[in-house]
Amino acid sequence: KQMLEQVLRELQPLCTSEQQFIEKFFQLSRDTTELPVLGVSARTTSSPVPLASPPFSRQKEPTTQLMSEIFSCLELELRGFLDVCNKAHPFGCLQVLVTLNNSVFEMWGSASSLPSSFLNTVLGNVLLLAKSSFNKCIGTLCKEIEETKMPSKMKGWVLPSVSRFEEFVNFSEEVFRTARRRGELDKAYLRLAGSVFSSINSLSSANLKVNTDMVMMENFHHIHCFLCQKKIPCLEDKKREAKQRYSEHLEKYVIKYLGQPLEKLNHFFEGVKARVAQGVKEEEVSFQLAYSKQELRKVIEKYPGKDVKRALETLYRKIHKYLSPEEDLLPVVWHAMEQEFIRQYQEFEDLIQRCYAGSGIAMDFTMEDLLSYFSSITQSS
Repeated sequence: KQMLEQVLRELQPLCTSEQQFIEKFFQLSRDTTELPVLGVSARTTSSPVPLASPPFSRQKEPTTQLMSEIFSCLELELRGFLDVCNKAHPFGCLQVLVTLNNSVFEMWGSASSLPSSFLNTVLGNVLLLAKSSFNKCIGTLCKEIEETKMPSKMKGWVLPSVSRFEEFVNFSEEVFRTARRRGELDKAYLRLAGSVFSSINSLSSANLKVNTDMVMMENFHHIHCFLCQKKIPCLEDKKREAKQRYSEHLEKYVIKYLGQPLEKLNHFFEGVKARVAQGVKEEEVSFQLAYSKQELRKVIEKYPGKDVKRALETLYRKIHKYLSPEEDLLPVVWHAMEQEFIRQYQEFEDLIQRCYAGSGIAMDFTMEDLLSYFSSITQSS
C-alpha cells in the first residue's frame, strides 16, 4: 500500500509538468482538435510531419496523444504493478482499490491538477481494473463461503464460513478506514452476508450429529453480536434478520428438547387437544378409551416430582455440554426452557380442569415445585 501511494505521488507532478510543457510549447488548447501546421512527432522533433497523414488518432486530443507516446508504457507498467500488489495479500485488491480511489479523488480536487489530465485517464483505466479485480475476489469469496462444509471436529459451533466473513469485515474496515468512498465495499458486504446466511441455512439439510437448530441458533446469534459491535449502516437489515433467525431457532431448539422430560404427558395431551379439535366435547373426552381418567392417572404416575427434577438436571447437563461457552447462551436457553416448561405445565393443568373436572386428578408436582427445580439447578451449576 505504501509503495503504491509513493508511486502515485511521484507520478502526478511528473505527468502534470510534462503535460503543461507540451501544451505551452506546442500552443495546444484543451479543445484543439488538430496539431498546429508545424506537426510534431512525439518520438522525434527533427522532421516535420506531412499534413496529409496526421500522426495522431482523431479520437484523441493532441495533448493526450503526445502524452500517450511519451509515456507509452505507463499504463501497462501500472497494471503489472497492481497485479503484484493484489497477489501480495489474499485481500490485497482492497488496499489497491482504496489507494487508487483516494488518489483519483485527491487529483480531481487538486488545484494543480489539469481538468483533462492524461494521468487522470490512465488512473481511471487502472481504477476500473482494480474494481474488476475486487469484484472477482468477492465472487470467489462468496463461492468459498457457500461451499464451506462443517468440519467433523471443531471447537464450538461457529461455522468456518461465519469466521471467514468476520475476518474479511475486520480487515476491510481497517483498510477502508481512510477511504474517501466505500460504495464498492458496501455492495460486497451485502453479497457476502447473503452467502453467509445461505451457508447457515444449508445446515437444515445437513446430517449433523448434534441438534441442527442449536448450531443455527448459535451462528445467527454470533453474527448478530458481531454486527452490533461493528455498526455498519448497510448491514442493519442483515443484523435485524440475524436476530430474528436466532430467535426462531432458539424457540425450535427449546420446543424440540422440552418434549423429552415429559414426553408421555405431552403425547397424551396432544391427543386430548386433537379430540377436542375434531368436535368431541371437553366433558366427554374422558369417555374416550385412550383418554380415560384411568389412562391419565397412569401417565401422571410416570412423572413423580423427583423424577422430573432429575430429568431436568440431565437436560441441563446435556445443553451445557453442547452449547459453546464462547456464545454464553446457556442462561438464555435455560431461561427460555423454563418459560416453555411453565407454559406447558399450565396448559396441562388447564386441560385437566376442563376435560377431567371433579376427578381430583393432579400432577405430582406443583408450579412452586417446578420453579424450585429450575432455581436449584441454576444455582448449583
